[in-house]
Amino acid sequence: MTQLDARPQAGDTVRGAAPGKGGGVRGKGLGGNSVGLTGSAVIGISTVAPVYCLTSTLGSTAGEVGLQMPAIFLAGFLPMLLVAFAYRELNRVMPDCGTSFTWTVKAFGPRVGWMCGWGLVVATIIVLSNLAGVATSFFWLLAGEVTGSDAVAALDDNKAVHIVTVLALIAIATAISYRGMTATKGVQYALVGLQLLVLGVFVAMALSKAGSFETSLSFSTEWLNPFAVESFAAFTAGLSLSIFMYWGWDASLSANEETTGSGKTPGRAALIAMVVLVASYLMTGVAAQMAVGSGGTGLGLANPETSDNVFAALAGPVMGPGLGVLLFVAVLASAAASLQTTFIPVARTVLAMSTYQALPPSFARVNPRFKTPGKATVVAGIATGAFYTVMTLVSENVLIDTIYALGLMICFYYSLTAFACAWYFRAEILRSGRDFVFKGLAPVVGGLLLAAVFGKTLYDMWDPAYGSGSTVAGVGSVFVIGVGLLALGLVIMVVMRRVSPAFFRGEVLKRDTPSLIIAD
Repeated sequence: MTQLDARPQAGDTVRGAAPGKGGGVRGKGLGGNSVGLTGSAVIGISTVAPVYCLTSTLGSTAGEVGLQMPAIFLAGFLPMLLVAFAYRELNRVMPDCGTSFTWTVKAFGPRVGWMCGWGLVVATIIVLSNLAGVATSFFWLLAGEVTGSDAVAALDDNKAVHIVTVLALIAIATAISYRGMTATKGVQYALVGLQLLVLGVFVAMALSKAGSFETSLSFSTEWLNPFAVESFAAFTAGLSLSIFMYWGWDASLSANEETTGSGKTPGRAALIAMVVLVASYLMTGVAAQMAVGSGGTGLGLANPETSDNVFAALAGPVMGPGLGVLLFVAVLASAAASLQTTFIPVARTVLAMSTYQALPPSFARVNPRFKTPGKATVVAGIATGAFYTVMTLVSENVLIDTIYALGLMICFYYSLTAFACAWYFRAEILRSGRDFVFKGLAPVVGGLLLAAVFGKTLYDMWDPAYGSGSTVAGVGSVFVIGVGLLALGLVIMVVMRRVSPAFFRGEVLKRDTPSLIIAD
């Protein structure tokens, strides 16, 4: 199959689509051949931010499922892997930077596709704001450690200082992303390499400290048995946390039009990223559990006083005062790296939606020098800064509940994309064993699993106790925020339908199903 042209022009049909089935798929003018297999995999790993995810969810997951935490990491990996297969198959025939948006339009039509794209954009904005906040907190925490000053560390508690630092970090990340994939790739190699190296050191030292603390445990294969979780409610709560820990690998696919071998490389990179992530999570979870256990007292991972930032509590005891500071550096690097790469999917999704007339045409502008979606990147940065500032000033509870609502968005657009794969390739699922597994069975099972988590999360959100405990007219504020953001997307879609009727009539990006895809 012909690969995507290195320098496609606006209006061109993307090469790599099935013969005669382009259906309006276009190039965007992005800089082709900017990223290879390794760079694409690094972008996927970076967006997930493994060290940040671990320090913020190890404790919470242990609190939900106890010793079965490693098993839950495996359980969360399964639906993500199945959905990754769906992304890979769709990318092989349509290497379009709009990914979920473009593919669901092709399978289900413009309205479903528009909402799928909206789900991705909203989820990414929420994550970007959260990452900026976390990076800011660790910046001042690290500054306090380095200077030995509690006053410096306490600057993060000053709301004005905190917000200004967040906006500065967002501006820096926006500027780097604006300059293109080459600049992004160079920074990412260093940041991802640093966090994985420090994580490896932590795992080794945690294993060496097993038995040194009162809460230490001996390894048991039962830790890898998800059926040993005490209740279904605990299992689903842990699974929701685990799924969040894998979110972001699809950034590798969002950079497909800028990747060498756009039809194959991004899919392979996403799978590599997934393997690195699950290995990192399993090794860290097992090592931490052996060192300090998963109980709710002392150094135990589920201790409510430290569970929201496990590495901050374990840095000194496990790695010592000298090396312990490296964990703070790694968390800061993880959050900063993810803050930068997370701009990739949102900017390119907005670019694609604008190119296909689903959003105002000004967002389709590509910077002639850097070959990046300049305006989309800048607007994403401004939206992130504004969102975080407003949420912080309104209420810390609102900000927390917005983050809790993130899981709803993730399951929403991932499951739709998985179902789009099976439906798009429905005419050829029975053509071979490979097609049946990777174009039909895997996407459907992955989509159903995530749809089930979506439904369970939606049900749980109704309870006012979910999240911060805030309510709106007796309904949990997390539910109001999650459903409200999806409803806002519906409103904007109705407006865009009047502004750009051609897209919603299916005249720009046509819905179709290939009867035959020529193999590579």
